[in-house]
Amino acid sequence: MGDIIILAIFMFFIACVAFAPLGYFIYMYTMKSGEPFGDIEPHGDHESALMNAVDKLISNLKK
Repeated sequence: MGDIIILAIFMFFIACVAFAPLGYFIYMYTMKSGEPFGDIEPHGDHESALMNAVDKLISNLKK
């Protein structure tokens, strides 16, 4: 019976260690008003050659 209790405690410790990064990320995300780890550069605001080529390819395939 004692082995089962020790195993359960050990498994609980491993689970806490495994899910600690997720808990930290959720804490930081909610603390910064929905911005994970502060201000980040918004995506899609600047032109790129690759995005233009993909956009052309998609528009040609739709025709």
